[in-house]
Parts: sequence; C-alpha cells; structure tokens
Amino acid sequence: MYAIVDIETTGGKYNEEGVTEIAIYKFDGHEVVDQFISLVNPEREIQPFVVNLTGINSKMLRDAPKFYEVAKRIVEITEGCILVAHNASFDSRILQLEFKRLGFAYKRKTLCTVELSKKLIPNMESYKLGKLVRALGIPMSDRHRASGDALATVKLFKLLLDKDSDKTIIQQAVKTEIRKKVATRLLDIVESLPSVTGVYYMHNSKGDIIYIGKSKNIKKRVNQHFTGTNNKSKKIQKQVATVTFERTGSELVALLKESEEIKRKKPIYNRAQRKTIFQYAMASYKDKNGYIGLKIEKADGRKKHITTFTNMSQAKHVMFKLTEEFRLCQKINELYTSQSHCFQYTIKECDGACIVEEDVANYNKRVQEAITKYSYQNQNMLIIDKGRAHDERSAILIQDGVYKGYGFYNLNYQITNIDVLQSIITPMQNNRDVQHIIQSHLRRKNRFKIIPLQ
Repeated sequence: MYAIVDIETTGGKYNEEGVTEIAIYKFDGHEVVDQFISLVNPEREIQPFVVNLTGINSKMLRDAPKFYEVAKRIVEITEGCILVAHNASFDSRILQLEFKRLGFAYKRKTLCTVELSKKLIPNMESYKLGKLVRALGIPMSDRHRASGDALATVKLFKLLLDKDSDKTIIQQAVKTEIRKKVATRLLDIVESLPSVTGVYYMHNSKGDIIYIGKSKNIKKRVNQHFTGTNNKSKKIQKQVATVTFERTGSELVALLKESEEIKRKKPIYNRAQRKTIFQYAMASYKDKNGYIGLKIEKADGRKKHITTFTNMSQAKHVMFKLTEEFRLCQKINELYTSQSHCFQYTIKECDGACIVEEDVANYNKRVQEAITKYSYQNQNMLIIDKGRAHDERSAILIQDGVYKGYGFYNLNYQITNIDVLQSIITPMQNNRDVQHIIQSHLRRKNRFKIIPLQ
C-alpha cells in the first residue's frame, strides 16, 4: 500500500517551515482507496514568493485547522504505507519536522518518483513534476496546489509501476528512512549541527581530524557527506565519531579558514584540496608601441601574477568583462586576432590602440586602473563582510598587498584604531591560494565594504 503525498509550505529557513496544505491519496497499486486533503494553518508567516507560486495566503488559512488537529488523520491514512512523493526527501522531512514539534516520532518508508523516473524513464529533458507529466502526456490541473500535484504524482506512479516490469528497481529504491539509511550515530551528529556558514571538522574516535570543510549551511553539507555513496563518503561515514564547527558568518572568511586549516592539519580525506586551486593567471606585457597589454597564461608559482583563475572559462569571462569595463583593446589583450584593427574598433568601443591611434599614456592609465581593481597588489585595506551575529562584522586585513588574517568586531573603533585592529586580527599565512580566493571574491558583485588604510 502506498500513501502518495504532496505538501505546500510557508517557505523560509530550513527546518523552520510550516505546512499550509496537504494532500494524501492512499493507493493500492491499482486505484485510490482513500484520500485526505486539507489546508493547514501554519501559525507562522508565509513567504511572499510562496503566496505568488501557490496562491495560498494567510487570510485563506485563518480558519483552517492547525497541524496538531490533522495529525491523527495523517498518521492513520499513512499507517503501514510506503510514502510516495515527487522529491520525497522534502515532503518526508516536513512531516517529520511537524510531528517532532508535537513530540511524536513520525517514520515511514519512502519512495521518490524523481529517482524512479530517472531510472525507468531516462533521457527526459526535465524531471520537474510539471514538465515531466506534460512530456508524458499526463493531464494536470491546479499546479503548485497539494491536491493537483499529488494527483499528478498518482498518475505518474502508475506509469512507473507499469514500466518496472520485474519490480526489482522499486524494491531497491525503497528507503527505510528518508536520510538514505543514515546510522543513528550519524543522525545524532547531524541533529547537533547548526544551519550556519562556517568551517566544520570531522573527528575519528581518537579525536584526530580526518576531514575539514566549509559551507553556507553546515548541517546540510555534513548530511550530504553522511548520505553520499562515493568511496570517500563511505570511508568518512565509517570513521567519523563527532563533528565540531566554527561559525564565520562570512563565506569568504570560511574559505580562507578552510584553506589555512587544511594546509596546517593535512587531514587524510582532504588530499585533493591540498593542491593549488587555480590553473590560469592574468599577466601584463608591453607591446612594441608601448601599450600595456593583459593576457591569460598558465599559472606559474615563480611569477607574480595580477590575479588568478580556476579555469580558462573563468579567465576569459573576466578578461572580456575587464576589457569592456575599462574600454581596452581586445587585440592588445589577446582576445581578438587580426592583422588590422579589432572588431570593437569597428563598433566604436575601442579607441584605436590596436592601430596606434590612441595616446599611449591615456590607454596605459586605464590599464593600471584595471590592474588596481582586479588585484590588491601593494594595497592596504580592510574587507568588511558579515559576522557571526546580526550586530557583528568580519574584517580581513590586507597590508602592502599581503593577506594578514581576519577578525570579528562589533564597534567601528575596533577597526579604526590600528592597535585594537591588530589585536582582533587572527594571523594567517599569505600564499597563492588565499590570494586567489580573495581576488576571486573581490571580482564578484557582492556586498563587501572596502576600507582603504593609510
């Protein structure tokens, strides 16, 4: 017996959502034998984008039953059933979350129609419910409402049962728990972790660090390690005894801290991250006419580059963007091959350096401005970003183009007073990897605040 379910929620932070609508169709493999459909008062705010998507608003739910009033019915209709949903991890997690708030452990075997569809109907353009059922010719109404989506899932599931002629795939796809059979020990570890930005450390039974990682959501990322099926994940799952963490608030600080810690601790399962993380670099040269050109070349630790890139695609994207932003010449920057002028000159976006029409000094001044923006060579500055709490900020210190470290502060005087600033900064190593991390983040459109230092 199957309970085919679809849930609409308030949206919001992970594990803080509430149910706004639920539809369950009890299905015996041939037909629907029972059903339960209800709006639910979530007793919390509905995110505006969810209102726009589903059409469900707070006014509609004012007189709807609260979850505890429908909980008994949900338990009864799903008792002894395999829970089936399109993206079952989401619907099962939400049900477990709501029942946990009531002090009740809700557990059901699950089956995901996304996973089954990928196995039984490969090579589809999309496996999103709406696009998939349309592609399969399955009629659908009331999209993004629980009843409409659940009914479409019933019809899709029927088709999947037909396609699974020997039934072995469905049997293998059944999960005893939604978290992919994570052991109780690992579940306890995940439950103890916060959904925050920071660096996490996996320890073995001796307390040794076996893996270091960073994430914008530590709980979610560690759970992915514990549900992974590749060799490294399996080894980590077998050896990990506990996970500790440090909040950073800032993703940039988390990246810098992760890089430093991996180099110092050398954890056994971080071998790949010990290697240099960039392959290409931006360098400058002067052509025969005196124009300063910028070019992409293979990164070389013996040279001092303007900035570095993870791959060629990223390098070309930045070079084209920089060339356009500072009105430079694509031909001089080796982005365009021509015996005469570059294409940008034809459309009046190049002032003619490619055919020696532009004043060399004026052109080179713009090149230097570009170099200054896309690197922090010889600069003294603070990069200000989010902190670990709403009233805290992080500060990354650069002196003479050298990364000195990071710290956290609450009051502006802590960073305007150089002695105080030096005391709150945690010293860190300056190397090519951290330079690459900082430069990459400075190139992005972000909310960093840059404070120049005298």
